[in-house]
Amino acid sequence: MNRPSISDMVGTAVKSVVVTDMHTHLFPPSFARLQMSGADRVLTYHYLIAEAFRTGPASETRFWQTPLAGQAEWIYGRLFETLSPLSEAASGVLEIAQAFAVNIQAEGLDGLRRALMQEADDLYVDRVLDLAGVDRVVMTNDPFDAIERGYWQDRVPLHPRFVSALRLDPLINQFDQVISPLRSMGYQVGPELTDGAQTEVRRFLEDWIERMRPVYCAISLADTFAFPDAGPGGRVLESVVLPLCAQHKLPLALMIGARRQVNPRLQAAGDSTGKASMQPLERLCRDFPENKFLVSLLSRENQHELIVTARKFGNLMPFGCWWFLNTDSLVEEITRMRLELIGPTFVAQHSDARVLEHLIYKWARSRNVVARVLTDKYEKLAKFGWTVDAKAIETDVKALFSQNFWDFVAR
Repeated sequence: MNRPSISDMVGTAVKSVVVTDMHTHLFPPSFARLQMSGADRVLTYHYLIAEAFRTGPASETRFWQTPLAGQAEWIYGRLFETLSPLSEAASGVLEIAQAFAVNIQAEGLDGLRRALMQEADDLYVDRVLDLAGVDRVVMTNDPFDAIERGYWQDRVPLHPRFVSALRLDPLINQFDQVISPLRSMGYQVGPELTDGAQTEVRRFLEDWIERMRPVYCAISLADTFAFPDAGPGGRVLESVVLPLCAQHKLPLALMIGARRQVNPRLQAAGDSTGKASMQPLERLCRDFPENKFLVSLLSRENQHELIVTARKFGNLMPFGCWWFLNTDSLVEEITRMRLELIGPTFVAQHSDARVLEHLIYKWARSRNVVARVLTDKYEKLAKFGWTVDAKAIETDVKALFSQNFWDFVAR
């Protein structure tokens, strides 16, 4: 009679599990010019920018010329004073406020500003990570970004809960634009991409792997991504990146489906999504069995195909519900689909957070949805005569929220 219900056991396991956030855009306080936190950053998240412009006529030019504080005040007025904050991103602000004991209706943006630290220190970072139940976050680290490159070259120490991932987007997606930066850094690379140039690109990557010690390499790709590809980016991927990742046992994270700058007037808020072909991913998994691929696709229409592909290739690990998919309804749909087709052998979620405090609401939402789905699945097992106990649930939950990722990158 006193045995906990399945719902209680799942709720306890999911609430208490320590998360590894395997893909973020966060930086530690030591990377001061890149680190983002505080109420104004929370309010000027690109999701909220796009939503605010939907509420009525406004000048994008004037918005971008306005200082950050003024942008935050305009968005707050549009989305929290004129309308009810019903969207995922807007209601997420309320969840952050609640975590910091701020009554945002009574105290407004000024109350949130007083509670959140605009320039985070290590203690504040630890507080936010603990509120979110996150042990470690994996960054997105771009050696072609001059500001970030300087921190790495100066050997600025990392906060111990921040882990690096080497981002390769410019090298694959805009190779012609990285020739000059590579040459300025001492790597003899030209547009013809000779064997010698490929050797230099490899030397560049070797140097940055040594410097960053990443847990994986990563590329964000358009919905039109093709492989093989005779262009310079495709050749770098096939001849340099894939062999190098195999040699260093580094998974390659592929995030596929972003359509950039559909509305350039919105800047970072102007990107969209498109359905991608699964054939390039199948080709990569089949032709490069020694490589490991962490994969997330942006289009809802691609999710079933991705899971079917994962059933065929053990070197493919689906992860998270990326960007526009990170809403309660879609996380639930996708998580159910994955459990039904591949069991608990995927990475349930990542935050993709750009602002430190966003970890709080993004992980609270994900925990709630995953708990709801798991409860339903375990109750079905119990109906079939399977004994469901707390230890088994804890093992599965840990796998989904952290262990699958660490096992995969170490495999």
